[in-house]
Amino acid sequence: MTSLRLLATSIAITTAMSSAAFAQTTLTMWYHGAGNEVESNIVNQIISDFNASQSDWVVEMQSFPQAAYNDSVVAGALAGNLPDILDVDGPVMPNWAWSGYMQPLQIDEAKIANYLPGTKGVWNGELYSIGLWDAAISLVTRQSYLDELGLRTPTLAEPWTGEEFMDALAKAKASGNFDYALDLGTAWTGEWYPYAFSPFLQSFGGDIIDRSTYTSAEGVLNGDAAVAFGNWWQGLFEDGYAQATQDPADRDNGFNSGKYAFSWNGNWAALGTLDAYDDVLFLPAPDFGNGSKIGAASWQFGVSAASEHPEGASAFIEFALQDKYLAEFSNGIGLIPATASAAAMTENYKEGGPLAVFFDLSEAQALVRPVTPGYVVAAKVFEKALADIANGADVQDALDSAVDEIDADVAKNDNYGF
Repeated sequence: MTSLRLLATSIAITTAMSSAAFAQTTLTMWYHGAGNEVESNIVNQIISDFNASQSDWVVEMQSFPQAAYNDSVVAGALAGNLPDILDVDGPVMPNWAWSGYMQPLQIDEAKIANYLPGTKGVWNGELYSIGLWDAAISLVTRQSYLDELGLRTPTLAEPWTGEEFMDALAKAKASGNFDYALDLGTAWTGEWYPYAFSPFLQSFGGDIIDRSTYTSAEGVLNGDAAVAFGNWWQGLFEDGYAQATQDPADRDNGFNSGKYAFSWNGNWAALGTLDAYDDVLFLPAPDFGNGSKIGAASWQFGVSAASEHPEGASAFIEFALQDKYLAEFSNGIGLIPATASAAAMTENYKEGGPLAVFFDLSEAQALVRPVTPGYVVAAKVFEKALADIANGADVQDALDSAVDEIDADVAKNDNYGF
């Protein structure tokens, strides 16, 4: 009888364990990082840790190439097969929320109180997404170049003025030591243009759209300040300081091989540059009259509107907010940790670290791209206008045409709710 009771107990325990296993609910996740082995490994580690930490949910990830990711999400939304968890580029989030692709997060917002502002995806007064990192751009050069050219080393408190920046480019060109004075990264297209170049426009006093109403670009993208920016932008190429068309290999390795005196590039590329030189400087953006500006908001996690388990999807995202994961991303691919406490856990962003300046730049200079569902259209219009101007188009005409396109899209979409 004792052996029968033991057998029955064993069967009951096994049945209970099987029932618990079957009770776990699968949460699907789409991610943009296919092809980036380091990044994918970190995300997979977070998923593995989360799955092992509780018995309610199992997250399964599908990765997409970044270039195809946004189109895949839009297609998935139209087909009605979005996953539970999405990652989303920060400036795109308002469009996805407005379009009904996403729903607000169900997380304890006290846990993100100390996050960098650019990591918080807020639309219509609600938190829809949160990033584990941010990205920042700096003007990259070497101390030896500044010394050779007789240039002042700018600081966060006293960045170069626009006049000083142009003097630096002129001296670099005149030295004959470089193929071009400035690497702008024009080999990259798409989001790079508004992220990297609209801060110059904003420093001149213009913008992609009027942020006071979000209903028109008139006056801010084609007014006097914007035209001054456009003339300056066109002059960079006409005067031979930068390339309107660039070989991708030069973008990847040109500065590190000595082809450029300065490079306008992000913290994600900084580790490679530190390997190339021992006197690298990451300088603040020049001030063209209305303050030094750089872009803010990188990739973030959110919950799709199609998810039947938003509490589980939100639980995974909240789990991922731990400083140790923020530090792992930073150590792995050079990104800015979302919190100062995570930065202190890293070699590069801790106090005195070689990339600590990027955290300071993000705090002091970062400006999010226009927070509107119409941004996804305006960004492409802005990119085309800048490419046309770089290739010789009339500045006023190009900017007026851009305003017309942006305003037509806003009107067609009933002002996007504004």
